[in-house]
Amino acid sequence: MSGKSILLKEDGNRRFQAGDYVSAEGLYSKAIIADPSNPTLYTNRAMARLKMALWESVIADCAECLKLSPDNMKAHYYLSQAHLPLRNYADALSHALKAYDLCVKTLDKSLSAVTAQVLRCKKEKWEDQDKRRRRETSDLEAEVLGLLERERDAALGEESASGARGEIEAEWTAKMGRMRTVFDKARSAEEKRQRVPEWAIDDISFGFMHDPVITKTGKSYERASIVEHLRRQTTDPLTREPLYISELRPNLDLKQACDEFLKDNGWVVDW
Repeated sequence: MSGKSILLKEDGNRRFQAGDYVSAEGLYSKAIIADPSNPTLYTNRAMARLKMALWESVIADCAECLKLSPDNMKAHYYLSQAHLPLRNYADALSHALKAYDLCVKTLDKSLSAVTAQVLRCKKEKWEDQDKRRRRETSDLEAEVLGLLERERDAALGEESASGARGEIEAEWTAKMGRMRTVFDKARSAEEKRQRVPEWAIDDISFGFMHDPVITKTGKSYERASIVEHLRRQTTDPLTREPLYISELRPNLDLKQACDEFLKDNGWVVDW
């Protein structure tokens, strides 16, 4: 990094810390002109642009960073944050998971924040799919009821006797009522929130687990929670015996169960 770009970057950092994101972005841009091969400068500018909600610009900066440094955790993390408000849920989740994997490999202190981003992506993706399902169900109900109304009108049109017409009207009214009940029950079942199973709850953060790991004693915790605990003190939270990060092992069966529950119950992220 050239001396000029260092000074510009440091000045940009000061402006960023002061909350002056526009000035920070300008200084980072000048630093990039002075040293365009430095990947850190692109993530610094992306960070400022995130604060200004310049989503497309963030994506462009992170793409440039990844050309220079393919495994840059911050670039993937910021990409996830930029794609989410654009409703690019698949891209947002993909980059969040990539950032998460890089955090795990390097024991990065951002693990908790990245874990939260992964869950946020899964939640918003589920909410979008849920809205689509509800809209499709509403459209189907309207279509079915409209078809029944047309059939009723056709039946009434073929009958001239008032008594028979009354019976036909009552018959079709009852039939349409039963159909509405079917759709109402389906909506009720979808809207009913299930209880969060105890096996999916982390005993440190009391949140829903995304990436459970297991200790030597067989107890499972959310990876971000137990790693943060072990950074403060290298003892098992349950037994108080010595425990080190290197001794944690993925609980793949529990992770699969958590993923399956979350897939159908996106609301659990806010539990």
